[in-house]
Amino acid sequence: MLYYFLNYLKTEFKISIIGGGMFQFITFRVTMALLLSLIITLLLGKRIIKFLQRKQIGETIRELGLQGENSKKGTPTMGGLIILAAIIIPTLLFAQVANVYIWLVLLCTVWLGLIGFVDDYIKVFKKNKEGLAGRFKILGQIGLGLIVGTTLYFNNDVVVSRELMGAQKLAAYERRPTNHPERVTRDGQRFVDVKTPITTIPFVKNHEFNYAKLISWIPGAEKYTFVVYILIVIFIITAVSNGANITDGLDGLATGVSGIIGVCLGIFAYVSGNIQFAEYLNIMYIPDLGELSIFIAAFVGACVGFLWYNAYPAQVFMGDTGSLALGGIIAALAFIVRKELLIPIFCGVFLVELLSVMLQVSYFKYTKKKYGEGRRILKMSPLHHHYQKLGYHESKISVRFWIVTIMCVVFTIATLKMR
Repeated sequence: MLYYFLNYLKTEFKISIIGGGMFQFITFRVTMALLLSLIITLLLGKRIIKFLQRKQIGETIRELGLQGENSKKGTPTMGGLIILAAIIIPTLLFAQVANVYIWLVLLCTVWLGLIGFVDDYIKVFKKNKEGLAGRFKILGQIGLGLIVGTTLYFNNDVVVSRELMGAQKLAAYERRPTNHPERVTRDGQRFVDVKTPITTIPFVKNHEFNYAKLISWIPGAEKYTFVVYILIVIFIITAVSNGANITDGLDGLATGVSGIIGVCLGIFAYVSGNIQFAEYLNIMYIPDLGELSIFIAAFVGACVGFLWYNAYPAQVFMGDTGSLALGGIIAALAFIVRKELLIPIFCGVFLVELLSVMLQVSYFKYTKKKYGEGRRILKMSPLHHHYQKLGYHESKISVRFWIVTIMCVVFTIATLKMR
């Protein structure tokens, strides 16, 4: 909003605010979004925690036989409201909200935040430990995936830049949206923005993958590529959102992991949205993507700031209000920067946590049916509870999972040049 307001003052009234020119630079707005996000979590967080304590909005702990679980009883929950505020407010102030990527990720934030809020509300105020029925959560996630997938596939502002060179690229020229003119560089290179369902595939020289290839073996089926694409978006948003939700079981665990992943996605958004960096790294240039760096800066700031209160011993839990939103945002960002095939790497912790639950439940049901008695692979799932059962302190588990995530993120960034 500030970006538009300062431009309006300058163009309509010829009024220039001292320092207003800085808002033309994405790097400045990214920095301000990060700082404001941290300030909001630190200042607003304290007030929200006191409010939650006054209203006795505390966590109900299940008796799992874990070390220190009794000390968590009554700890304020629904702290995800702090994270949501610290993401939304800086983004609205410093980003160009008309940008399709900005309003799409804001929609993800609000949509999943509301689903998580309803779940927490049922748990806290209705005294129902199960919360919102799983089928309603899934329906909400599917609905969001449908919106995100449809927008990314059909919206004319969602494009990638292509150099006009050879018959294949000339054919791409014919598919360009009419509102995207051709660009010519100083060297005479011709570039045009085209709509094409491609993504980045790691470890190969031609590091792009077109979703149309998934059904190219069916004659005439390529025109239905949008169906395949949207189904994949729905599946990944649902999986990552639930993975983050499952990971949120120890003080600071999901918050720290999400913040580290956010840094990774921020780097991808910045280099893919900058034509010089994209050309140097030989990666696809995505016009108008740089603006997304502002949202991601607020996202990282919200996670880091929330750790002030969520690190062991936690003064507040994010609840499903925060965890569902964090996972959904990460999945949507991965699709926007066209790095969704790298999710198993940089979201490795979420993936392992989710798989640990699925394998544990499946193996238990299988052995119970076969032997009459259920058996377990782990001492307890998700995986972080397994390590608790082995005697590891939860703060050590959280920090080690952060370290693993950092390693995954570094490896993910390295795939830009590993071909």
